[in-house]
Amino acid sequence: MAEPFLIGENMTGGYGAADILHSCTLSVEKGEIAVIVGPNGAGKSTAMKAVFGMLRLRQGQVRLAGEDISALSPQARVRKGMGFVPQTQNIFASMTVEENLEMGAFIRNDAHIRDTMDQVFTLFPILKDKRRQPAGELSGGQRQQVAVGRALMTQPQVLMLDEPTAGVSPIVMDELFDRIIEIARTGISILMVEQNARQALAIAHKGFVLVQGSNRYTDTGAALLADPEVRKSFLGG
Repeated sequence: MAEPFLIGENMTGGYGAADILHSCTLSVEKGEIAVIVGPNGAGKSTAMKAVFGMLRLRQGQVRLAGEDISALSPQARVRKGMGFVPQTQNIFASMTVEENLEMGAFIRNDAHIRDTMDQVFTLFPILKDKRRQPAGELSGGQRQQVAVGRALMTQPQVLMLDEPTAGVSPIVMDELFDRIIEIARTGISILMVEQNARQALAIAHKGFVLVQGSNRYTDTGAALLADPEVRKSFLGG
């Protein structure tokens, strides 16, 4: 069987002496949406950060397009085509929207940065309207759009989102999920941690339910939504 486009396989590790992850596996195919759900403290964000190289693994490895990238720094992973949007501190508040997007293109030296910015503006029209405004003046949902847009400026093959809908209204959440679907349709793989498990699994090709740093369930989004055990334990009935 062909290997997934991105896989963090049997990841065991943490930040200090204690392991947070216990042989946890996450993977995503090209153009797919994979969602990590589970209770608070399950290690969801830690698992995604491990894929991005933000903590040391004692066991397991991360492979992108068949290449073992486990030893690479997060910066080196960005150059390989990984984009990561943290949950907080993910924009430069005092800079304009446009400057934030330009900062996203820092690793590029090609002539098409403006084209990518136009693509971001097509995806998030409100950002085009507000491109001269300081990003810190925008609403929470709009700031998230800036953060995602900034990550897209590196032209990633994989986009990782840590709770992209945290603290936004249900309407804004739906809107962000629609945009995430559009991004995946362009062939970019999406790996995201999400508190709104039911809504996230509804748009996911694949879901990972983590409990205490391990995979409790791994299946398609639809299968997890239909599983009575998953529903009872993790989706509120």
